[in-house]
Amino acid sequence: MPFGSEGIEPGIGLALSGGGFRATLFHCGALWRLNELGYLPKLTRVSSVSGGSITAGRLAVRWRELLFVNDAATNFLEEVILPLRKFCERDIDGPAILEGTFLPWKRISDALREEYEDLFGATTLQDLPEAPRFIFNASNFSTGVDFRFSRPYAGDYRIGLLRNPTFSVALAVTASSAFPPFLSPVVITPNPDAFERTDGADLYDHRAYRERLVLTDGGAYDNLGLETVWKRLETILVSDAGAPFVFDPDPGSSWHRQTLRAFDIATNQARGLRKRFLIEMFKAGVRKGTYWGIMTEIENYQLPDALPVPAEVTRKLARIRTRLNPFTEAEQCALINWGYAVCDAAMRKYVAPGALPPPSWPYPECALDQGLPLGVKVEETTDLVDVRSAP
Repeated sequence: MPFGSEGIEPGIGLALSGGGFRATLFHCGALWRLNELGYLPKLTRVSSVSGGSITAGRLAVRWRELLFVNDAATNFLEEVILPLRKFCERDIDGPAILEGTFLPWKRISDALREEYEDLFGATTLQDLPEAPRFIFNASNFSTGVDFRFSRPYAGDYRIGLLRNPTFSVALAVTASSAFPPFLSPVVITPNPDAFERTDGADLYDHRAYRERLVLTDGGAYDNLGLETVWKRLETILVSDAGAPFVFDPDPGSSWHRQTLRAFDIATNQARGLRKRFLIEMFKAGVRKGTYWGIMTEIENYQLPDALPVPAEVTRKLARIRTRLNPFTEAEQCALINWGYAVCDAAMRKYVAPGALPPPSWPYPECALDQGLPLGVKVEETTDLVDVRSAP
Protein backbone atom coordinates (compact mmCIF):
# COMPACT_ATOMS: atom_id res chain seq x y z
CA MET A 1 0.00 0.00 0.00
CA PRO A 2 1.46 3.45 -0.89
CA PHE A 3 2.71 5.59 1.98
CA GLY A 4 0.07 7.79 3.62
CA SER A 5 -2.88 5.97 2.05
CA GLU A 6 -4.17 4.08 5.10
CA GLY A 7 -7.66 5.02 6.27
CA ILE A 8 -8.14 7.78 3.69
CA GLU A 9 -11.70 8.95 3.04
CA PRO A 10 -13.24 10.60 -0.02
CA GLY A 11 -13.63 14.33 0.45
CA ILE A 12 -11.88 17.66 0.08
CA GLY A 13 -9.87 19.30 2.83
CA LEU A 14 -8.79 22.95 2.79
CA ALA A 15 -5.82 24.06 4.90
CA LEU A 16 -5.34 27.78 5.65
CA SER A 17 -1.91 28.77 6.94
CA GLY A 18 -0.87 31.36 9.47
CA GLY A 19 0.64 34.76 8.77
CA GLY A 20 -1.28 37.46 10.67
CA PHE A 21 -3.65 39.79 8.83
CA ARG A 22 -1.61 39.20 5.69
CA ALA A 23 -2.78 35.58 5.75
CA THR A 24 -6.34 36.58 6.67
CA LEU A 25 -6.60 38.74 3.55
CA PHE A 26 -4.70 36.39 1.21
CA HIS A 27 -7.08 33.57 2.21
CA CYS A 28 -10.06 35.89 1.61
CA GLY A 29 -8.96 36.05 -2.01
CA ALA A 30 -8.55 32.28 -2.21
CA LEU A 31 -12.00 31.68 -0.71
CA TRP A 32 -13.47 34.26 -3.09
CA ARG A 33 -12.25 32.23 -6.07
CA LEU A 34 -13.19 28.87 -4.52
CA ASN A 35 -16.71 30.23 -4.04
CA GLU A 36 -16.92 31.32 -7.69
CA LEU A 37 -15.74 27.88 -8.79
CA GLY A 38 -18.41 26.18 -6.67
CA TYR A 39 -15.98 24.48 -4.30
CA LEU A 40 -17.07 25.84 -0.91
CA PRO A 41 -20.02 23.42 -0.47
CA LYS A 42 -17.79 20.57 -1.66
CA LEU A 43 -15.41 21.01 1.28
CA THR A 44 -15.37 18.27 3.91
CA ARG A 45 -12.95 19.94 6.33
CA VAL A 46 -11.45 23.38 6.79
CA SER A 47 -8.30 23.29 8.92
CA SER A 48 -6.63 26.53 9.95
CA VAL A 49 -3.93 28.12 12.07
CA SER A 50 -3.26 31.66 13.26
CA GLY A 51 -4.22 34.33 10.70
CA GLY A 52 -5.92 31.63 8.64
CA SER A 53 -8.15 30.87 11.61
CA ILE A 54 -9.48 34.44 11.55
CA THR A 55 -10.70 33.88 7.97
CA ALA A 56 -11.96 30.36 8.71
CA GLY A 57 -13.70 31.56 11.87
CA ARG A 58 -15.75 34.13 9.99
CA LEU A 59 -16.65 31.59 7.31
CA ALA A 60 -17.64 29.12 10.01
CA VAL A 61 -19.90 31.42 12.03
CA ARG A 62 -21.69 32.70 8.91
CA TRP A 63 -21.87 29.39 7.04
CA ARG A 64 -25.53 28.78 7.79
CA GLU A 65 -26.38 32.25 6.45
CA LEU A 66 -24.72 31.72 3.06
CA LEU A 67 -27.17 31.48 0.17
CA PHE A 68 -25.86 28.94 -2.32
CA VAL A 69 -27.07 29.05 -5.92
CA ASN A 70 -25.40 26.54 -8.25
CA ASP A 71 -22.84 25.87 -5.48
CA ALA A 72 -21.77 29.54 -5.20
CA ALA A 73 -22.82 31.73 -2.26
CA THR A 74 -24.48 34.85 -3.65
CA ASN A 75 -23.99 36.78 -0.39
CA PHE A 76 -20.38 35.68 0.23
CA LEU A 77 -18.99 39.19 -0.09
CA GLU A 78 -21.38 40.67 2.48
CA GLU A 79 -21.23 37.81 4.98
CA VAL A 80 -17.53 36.96 4.87
CA ILE A 81 -15.22 39.28 2.94
CA LEU A 82 -16.42 42.74 3.97
CA PRO A 83 -16.55 42.02 7.73
CA LEU A 84 -13.04 40.54 7.56
CA ARG A 85 -11.78 43.57 5.65
CA LYS A 86 -13.31 45.86 8.28
CA PHE A 87 -11.66 43.82 11.04
CA CYS A 88 -8.26 44.08 9.33
CA GLU A 89 -8.47 47.87 9.65
CA ARG A 90 -8.14 47.52 13.42
CA ASP A 91 -5.08 47.70 15.63
CA ILE A 92 -5.24 44.41 17.53
CA ASP A 93 -1.87 43.12 18.68
CA GLY A 94 -0.28 46.31 20.09
CA PRO A 95 -3.18 47.33 22.34
CA ALA A 96 -3.68 43.71 23.47
CA ILE A 97 -0.06 43.53 24.56
CA LEU A 98 -0.33 46.84 26.42
CA GLU A 99 -3.55 45.82 28.19
CA GLY A 100 -2.19 42.43 29.20
CA THR A 101 1.08 43.93 30.39
CA PHE A 102 -0.24 46.83 32.48
CA LEU A 103 -3.57 45.47 33.73
CA PRO A 104 -2.74 42.83 36.36
CA TRP A 105 -6.16 41.18 36.18
CA LYS A 106 -6.03 40.62 32.42
CA ARG A 107 -3.90 38.41 30.21
CA ILE A 108 -2.83 39.52 26.75
CA SER A 109 -4.88 36.62 25.38
CA ASP A 110 -7.98 37.94 27.19
CA ALA A 111 -7.67 41.25 25.35
CA LEU A 112 -7.16 39.40 22.07
CA ARG A 113 -10.24 37.24 22.67
CA GLU A 114 -12.36 40.34 23.33
CA GLU A 115 -11.35 41.74 19.96
CA TYR A 116 -12.33 38.49 18.22
CA GLU A 117 -15.71 38.52 19.93
CA ASP A 118 -16.56 41.60 17.86
CA LEU A 119 -16.06 39.49 14.72
CA PHE A 120 -17.46 36.14 15.86
CA GLY A 121 -19.97 37.18 18.50
CA ALA A 122 -20.89 34.66 21.17
CA THR A 123 -20.90 31.74 18.70
CA THR A 124 -19.64 28.50 20.23
CA LEU A 125 -18.16 25.45 18.59
CA GLN A 126 -21.54 23.74 19.03
CA ASP A 127 -23.17 26.41 16.87
CA LEU A 128 -20.99 25.56 13.88
CA PRO A 129 -22.21 23.37 11.01
CA GLU A 130 -21.54 19.65 11.04
CA ALA A 131 -20.30 19.91 7.46
CA PRO A 132 -17.88 21.15 6.55
CA ARG A 133 -16.05 20.49 9.79
CA PHE A 134 -14.03 23.52 10.89
CA ILE A 135 -10.88 22.74 12.86
CA PHE A 136 -8.93 25.49 14.60
CA ASN A 137 -5.42 24.34 15.47
CA ALA A 138 -3.38 25.55 18.43
CA SER A 139 -0.19 24.12 19.94
CA ASN A 140 -0.14 22.64 23.44
CA PHE A 141 2.91 23.99 25.29
CA SER A 142 2.68 21.15 27.81
CA THR A 143 2.44 18.18 25.44
CA GLY A 144 4.21 19.63 22.41
CA VAL A 145 1.53 18.57 19.92
CA ASP A 146 -1.42 19.98 18.00
CA PHE A 147 -4.44 20.90 20.12
CA ARG A 148 -7.60 20.97 18.01
CA PHE A 149 -10.86 22.86 18.51
CA SER A 150 -13.85 21.61 16.51
CA ARG A 151 -17.57 20.96 16.89
CA PRO A 152 -17.34 17.26 17.78
CA TYR A 153 -14.29 17.51 20.04
CA ALA A 154 -11.39 19.51 21.43
CA GLY A 155 -8.13 18.05 22.66
CA ASP A 156 -4.91 16.41 21.59
CA TYR A 157 -3.90 12.82 21.10
CA ARG A 158 -1.71 12.70 24.23
CA ILE A 159 -4.27 13.84 26.83
CA GLY A 160 -7.58 12.73 25.30
CA LEU A 161 -10.64 14.58 24.07
CA LEU A 162 -13.46 16.78 25.30
CA ARG A 163 -16.58 15.69 23.42
CA ASN A 164 -19.03 18.34 22.17
CA PRO A 165 -17.03 21.25 23.64
CA THR A 166 -18.76 24.56 24.32
CA PHE A 167 -15.74 26.82 23.89
CA SER A 168 -16.44 30.00 21.97
CA VAL A 169 -15.12 30.39 18.43
CA ALA A 170 -13.41 33.57 19.67
CA LEU A 171 -11.46 31.54 22.24
CA ALA A 172 -10.52 28.88 19.68
CA VAL A 173 -9.21 31.52 17.26
CA THR A 174 -7.39 33.30 20.09
CA ALA A 175 -5.52 30.11 20.96
CA SER A 176 -4.83 29.38 17.31
CA SER A 177 -3.38 32.87 16.69
CA ALA A 178 -1.57 33.51 20.00
CA PHE A 179 1.84 34.15 18.45
CA PRO A 180 4.66 33.54 20.95
CA PRO A 181 6.04 35.23 22.92
CA PHE A 182 3.94 38.35 22.44
CA LEU A 183 0.34 37.12 22.33
CA SER A 184 0.60 33.85 24.24
CA PRO A 185 -0.06 31.76 26.20
CA VAL A 186 -3.77 31.11 26.29
CA VAL A 187 -4.59 29.37 29.57
CA ILE A 188 -7.80 27.31 29.85
CA THR A 189 -8.94 25.42 32.94
CA PRO A 190 -11.52 22.84 31.78
CA ASN A 191 -13.10 20.14 33.91
CA PRO A 192 -10.41 17.43 33.85
CA ASP A 193 -13.00 14.71 34.45
CA ALA A 194 -14.76 15.64 31.21
CA PHE A 195 -11.87 14.36 29.10
CA GLU A 196 -12.29 11.01 27.39
CA ARG A 197 -9.32 8.66 27.20
CA THR A 198 -8.43 7.83 23.60
CA ASP A 199 -6.02 5.35 22.03
CA GLY A 200 -2.46 6.57 22.45
CA ALA A 201 -3.28 9.13 25.15
CA ASP A 202 -0.13 8.36 27.13
CA LEU A 203 -0.45 11.46 29.35
CA TYR A 204 -4.11 10.99 30.24
CA ASP A 205 -3.31 9.53 33.65
CA HIS A 206 -1.40 12.68 34.59
CA ARG A 207 -4.31 14.81 35.73
CA ALA A 208 -2.32 18.06 35.62
CA TYR A 209 -2.33 18.00 31.80
CA ARG A 210 -6.14 17.98 31.80
CA GLU A 211 -6.61 20.53 34.57
CA ARG A 212 -4.75 23.38 32.91
CA LEU A 213 -4.23 23.84 29.18
CA VAL A 214 -1.40 26.17 28.19
CA LEU A 215 -1.77 26.88 24.47
CA THR A 216 0.02 28.93 21.85
CA ASP A 217 -0.16 29.68 18.12
CA GLY A 218 -0.99 26.66 15.97
CA GLY A 219 1.90 27.57 13.70
CA ALA A 220 4.38 26.50 16.35
CA TYR A 221 3.40 22.90 15.56
CA ASP A 222 2.07 23.09 11.98
CA ASN A 223 2.04 26.47 10.24
CA LEU A 224 0.14 25.07 7.27
CA GLY A 225 -2.71 23.53 9.28
CA LEU A 226 -2.06 20.51 7.11
CA GLU A 227 -1.97 17.54 9.45
CA THR A 228 -5.69 17.47 10.21
CA VAL A 229 -6.56 17.08 6.53
CA TRP A 230 -3.74 15.14 4.89
CA LYS A 231 -4.11 12.22 7.29
CA ARG A 232 -7.82 11.93 6.56
CA LEU A 233 -8.95 13.06 3.12
CA GLU A 234 -8.31 12.12 -0.48
CA THR A 235 -8.13 15.66 -1.92
CA ILE A 236 -6.09 18.40 -0.27
CA LEU A 237 -6.13 22.12 -1.05
CA VAL A 238 -3.48 24.23 0.69
CA SER A 239 -3.45 28.03 0.85
CA ASP A 240 -0.13 29.22 2.28
CA ALA A 241 0.45 32.85 3.24
CA GLY A 242 3.15 32.02 5.76
CA ALA A 243 6.25 34.15 6.00
CA PRO A 244 9.05 32.96 3.73
CA PHE A 245 12.43 32.59 5.39
CA VAL A 246 14.54 35.75 5.35
CA PHE A 247 18.30 35.58 4.88
CA ASP A 248 20.03 37.96 7.26
CA PRO A 249 23.77 38.71 7.26
CA ASP A 250 23.44 40.28 10.72
CA PRO A 251 21.07 38.14 12.80
CA GLY A 252 22.27 39.71 16.05
CA SER A 253 23.55 38.17 19.26
CA SER A 254 21.08 39.39 21.89
CA TRP A 255 19.09 36.67 23.63
CA HIS A 256 15.71 37.79 22.27
CA ARG A 257 16.92 38.08 18.67
CA GLN A 258 18.56 34.67 18.91
CA THR A 259 15.37 33.17 20.31
CA LEU A 260 13.20 34.61 17.54
CA ARG A 261 15.72 33.62 14.88
CA ALA A 262 15.89 30.06 16.19
CA PHE A 263 12.07 29.92 16.13
CA ASP A 264 12.07 31.15 12.52
CA ILE A 265 14.62 28.52 11.49
CA ALA A 266 12.74 25.67 13.19
CA THR A 267 9.40 26.83 11.74
CA ASN A 268 10.84 27.16 8.24
CA GLN A 269 12.33 23.68 8.32
CA ALA A 270 9.17 22.05 9.67
CA ARG A 271 7.06 23.87 7.10
CA GLY A 272 9.43 22.89 4.32
CA LEU A 273 9.31 19.23 5.29
CA ARG A 274 5.52 19.21 5.31
CA LYS A 275 5.36 20.94 1.93
CA ARG A 276 7.83 18.53 0.35
CA PHE A 277 5.93 15.56 1.76
CA LEU A 278 2.68 16.98 0.40
CA ILE A 279 4.15 17.52 -3.08
CA GLU A 280 5.54 13.97 -3.08
CA MET A 281 2.08 12.63 -2.23
CA PHE A 282 0.63 14.59 -5.15
CA LYS A 283 3.30 13.28 -7.51
CA ALA A 284 2.88 9.69 -6.31
CA GLY A 285 -0.88 9.85 -6.78
CA VAL A 286 -1.48 9.15 -3.09
CA ARG A 287 -3.43 12.39 -2.78
CA LYS A 288 -5.16 14.68 -5.23
CA GLY A 289 -5.26 18.44 -4.91
CA THR A 290 -3.02 21.46 -5.15
CA TYR A 291 -0.92 23.98 -3.25
CA TRP A 292 -0.68 27.73 -3.73
CA GLY A 293 1.51 30.07 -1.72
CA ILE A 294 2.21 33.74 -1.33
CA MET A 295 5.66 33.15 -2.87
CA THR A 296 4.42 30.99 -5.75
CA GLU A 297 5.17 32.58 -9.13
CA ILE A 298 2.00 32.39 -11.17
CA GLU A 299 3.93 31.67 -14.37
CA ASN A 300 4.87 28.28 -12.90
CA TYR A 301 1.34 27.05 -13.61
CA GLN A 302 1.76 27.70 -17.35
CA LEU A 303 -1.84 28.76 -17.84
CA PRO A 304 -2.18 31.17 -20.77
CA ASP A 305 -5.29 32.79 -19.28
CA ALA A 306 -4.04 33.10 -15.68
CA LEU A 307 -4.25 36.59 -14.21
CA PRO A 308 -0.82 38.15 -14.86
CA VAL A 309 1.29 38.91 -11.79
CA PRO A 310 4.98 39.79 -12.30
CA ALA A 311 7.46 37.85 -10.18
CA GLU A 312 8.74 41.05 -8.58
CA VAL A 313 5.21 41.90 -7.42
CA THR A 314 4.93 38.42 -5.91
CA ARG A 315 8.16 38.93 -3.96
CA LYS A 316 6.96 42.28 -2.66
CA LEU A 317 3.61 40.87 -1.56
CA ALA A 318 5.48 38.21 0.42
CA ARG A 319 7.26 41.01 2.32
CA ILE A 320 4.09 42.62 3.66
CA ARG A 321 4.09 42.42 7.46
CA THR A 322 2.34 39.65 9.39
CA ARG A 323 1.13 41.90 12.22
CA LEU A 324 -2.43 42.20 13.51
CA ASN A 325 -2.46 45.93 12.92
CA PRO A 326 -4.30 48.20 10.45
CA PHE A 327 -3.94 47.28 6.78
CA THR A 328 -4.63 50.02 4.27
CA GLU A 329 -7.21 49.82 1.50
CA ALA A 330 -4.44 49.21 -1.03
CA GLU A 331 -2.81 46.47 1.07
CA GLN A 332 -6.12 44.69 1.57
CA CYS A 333 -7.11 44.81 -2.08
CA ALA A 334 -3.65 43.74 -3.28
CA LEU A 335 -3.53 40.72 -0.96
CA ILE A 336 -7.08 39.65 -1.80
CA ASN A 337 -6.34 40.00 -5.51
CA TRP A 338 -3.17 37.92 -5.12
CA GLY A 339 -4.84 35.13 -3.12
CA TYR A 340 -7.61 35.03 -5.73
CA ALA A 341 -5.22 34.95 -8.70
CA VAL A 342 -2.86 32.26 -7.46
CA CYS A 343 -5.71 30.09 -6.11
CA ASP A 344 -7.38 30.34 -9.51
CA ALA A 345 -4.23 29.23 -11.33
CA ALA A 346 -3.59 26.32 -8.96
CA MET A 347 -7.18 25.09 -9.07
CA ARG A 348 -7.57 25.29 -12.84
CA LYS A 349 -4.19 23.65 -13.44
CA TYR A 350 -4.50 20.67 -11.08
CA VAL A 351 -8.07 20.31 -9.80
CA ALA A 352 -10.65 21.91 -12.10
CA PRO A 353 -9.31 22.33 -15.67
CA GLY A 354 -11.55 24.48 -17.82
CA ALA A 355 -13.60 25.61 -14.82
CA LEU A 356 -15.94 28.58 -15.23
CA PRO A 357 -16.46 31.44 -14.70
CA PRO A 358 -13.15 32.85 -15.98
CA PRO A 359 -11.12 34.78 -13.42
CA SER A 360 -11.35 38.54 -13.05
CA TRP A 361 -9.72 40.79 -10.45
CA PRO A 362 -11.90 41.14 -7.32
CA TYR A 363 -10.66 44.73 -7.07
CA PRO A 364 -9.79 45.93 -10.60
CA GLU A 365 -8.49 49.24 -9.28
CA CYS A 366 -5.71 47.28 -7.55
CA ALA A 367 -4.93 44.89 -10.43
CA LEU A 368 -1.42 43.48 -9.98
CA ASP A 369 -0.32 43.16 -13.59
CA GLN A 370 1.17 46.67 -13.59
CA GLY A 371 2.79 46.47 -10.14
CA LEU A 372 1.72 47.11 -6.56
CA PRO A 373 -0.82 49.86 -5.97
CA LEU A 374 0.26 52.92 -4.00
CA GLY A 375 -0.18 52.53 -0.25
CA VAL A 376 1.28 49.03 0.09
CA LYS A 377 4.04 48.94 2.70
CA VAL A 378 6.76 46.39 2.00
CA GLU A 379 9.28 45.43 4.65
CA GLU A 380 12.91 45.99 3.73
CA THR A 381 14.88 42.76 3.78
CA THR A 382 17.96 41.25 2.22
CA ASP A 383 16.39 38.28 0.47
CA LEU A 384 13.65 35.68 0.78
CA VAL A 385 13.69 31.97 0.19
CA ASP A 386 10.77 29.62 -0.18
CA VAL A 387 10.70 25.85 -0.47
CA ARG A 388 9.85 25.50 -4.15
CA SER A 389 6.49 23.87 -4.59
CA ALA A 390 4.75 22.70 -7.72
CA PRO A 391 1.25 21.15 -7.77
